[in-house]
Amino acid sequence: MLANAPTRAVLIAALAVVSPLRAQTQQPQKIDPHTTTVDAAAADSTAKGPRRTRLYLKDGSYQIVMSYQVAGAKVIYVSAERGGESEEIPLNLVDLDRTIAWEKQHAPVDPNAPRPAPAIDPELAKEEAERALIAPEIAHDLRLNPEYMLLVLDTWHAIPELVPLSQSDGELNHQTSHNIVRGGVNPLSHPHPVVTLRGERAAVQVHVDDPVFYLHLDDDTGPSAQVLTVDTHGASQNMPKHKPDDPSYVIVRTDVRQDARVIASFSIYDLGSGKRQEDVFETDETPLPGGHWLKLVPREKLLIGEYALLEVLGAKEINLGVWDFGVHPTAIENRDALKPEPPHSLGLGRHPEQ
Repeated sequence: MLANAPTRAVLIAALAVVSPLRAQTQQPQKIDPHTTTVDAAAADSTAKGPRRTRLYLKDGSYQIVMSYQVAGAKVIYVSAERGGESEEIPLNLVDLDRTIAWEKQHAPVDPNAPRPAPAIDPELAKEEAERALIAPEIAHDLRLNPEYMLLVLDTWHAIPELVPLSQSDGELNHQTSHNIVRGGVNPLSHPHPVVTLRGERAAVQVHVDDPVFYLHLDDDTGPSAQVLTVDTHGASQNMPKHKPDDPSYVIVRTDVRQDARVIASFSIYDLGSGKRQEDVFETDETPLPGGHWLKLVPREKLLIGEYALLEVLGAKEINLGVWDFGVHPTAIENRDALKPEPPHSLGLGRHPEQ
């Protein structure tokens, strides 16, 4: 049935009134920045999609809402308790600070967001720090290995490497020792052969003229069973003693002979005095943090040739357990060199699916 003209006019007028109200209800309200300042997480809650949160009032109560907006002097919210109806409340009745704080505390966790690293147990952190002192990093991703007594820092094709050095007892020149005792003079004041190493070339050949040595102090690095002790029969009583803080490790250039390398004696009393001795290179000694390693750096660059790192035990003693090596830039790479290794990740990864 068609409505008559007066009835049709009344319906048109009613629709004209309802349409603006519906448009006003459906369109989002703009936030007035001059009225109040709202936290971005709260102001943008509708843009992130509806979710349940609390809208706290200043009397301590709260409404469970799906979203809310501040529009001028009022807050428009979608009630979760009344079927998603849009309602409003004066802004001066809302406790926005508490509302925003609750939202931040109960914000949903993004599964793709990086998680903070778990707290390290103090005891584990202490053990890790101690391990770092036992095996310190001396170059990028290159650490000292406490399984070796002495390591030398070398460079092969621009990459730093640590090369283990073995200790050799050598052979004592007993005839020289006998002559010293019989002569009653300071035996280290004049060069005499004291140690002979077999072969014309050491097994380890470094490729740089400024190698750095690292001596592991946790092992028995004291005098070996074979020590050269010199009796001067009082000839050195008026000479200065070798003090504990004097250099105790020197590098001696060996005299290469047929199938042998000979280490000659030198003046222990001149060590640390600034007096230059031929074929003797003093070292600077620096204990590394933790006291597990001693760093030995030659004070002069080494020439191409064969050498031995020798320990001075006192004013009249040297250790016959020497570490021999050579300096030859064109030598092949050392077989047992330790190369840089990136640290292993402590995180747990997924195993590939079978």
